[in-house]
Amino acid sequence: MSRTSSAKKSETSNEISAAVSEDRIPPRERIVSTALELFREHGIRGIGVDAIADAALTNKMTLYRHFGSKDELVCETLRRASDKAGAIWRELEAEHPGNPRAQLDAWVDMRAQCLNGEPAGCDLANAAIELKGEGHPAHEMIERHKAEQRDRLVALCSAAGAREPQLLADTLTLLLEGARVSRQAMGADGCCGHFAKACRAAIASFA
Repeated sequence: MSRTSSAKKSETSNEISAAVSEDRIPPRERIVSTALELFREHGIRGIGVDAIADAALTNKMTLYRHFGSKDELVCETLRRASDKAGAIWRELEAEHPGNPRAQLDAWVDMRAQCLNGEPAGCDLANAAIELKGEGHPAHEMIERHKAEQRDRLVALCSAAGAREPQLLADTLTLLLEGARVSRQAMGADGCCGHFAKACRAAIASFA
């Protein structure tokens, strides 16, 4: 067998293996993960259920069997994004038990790493902007998520001994949101490092 034939056979085998592996993922999971990626790339209004179903290797009937509407699917993708953000707090507590100041420093590092890996920005913040004024059912979820994240950060700043923990939490949140915008406009180079330095300067000023 020639090298070319072997390469083509290997390529085909890899494609089949990937398709089989993808097919083993439950349809609901494929639909949600695919929708989340497509929403990031094209925007929520920029992609339809037909394209989502095709990319998820399923059909529109199956999609609507799991989700009554596209709005319901949007809510589920944002719920997943919210759960992922919530996992950060559990990780902080697990890595630095009983040490809120170390947790606050680690929060800065984790957020800087997230900035480096999220060129499209925050899924929930992007959705809030895109769906603004439409009365979309996702708005309530987004607002609740943002409020919970702020409350947790306030509690952490307070436990770390910061003066005016609410103001510090708001300062850190504004730095994060500003860094996300800068990340999209100018890329990751320097942005993540500057964000971390600015956060640490803010934390020190409230010590």
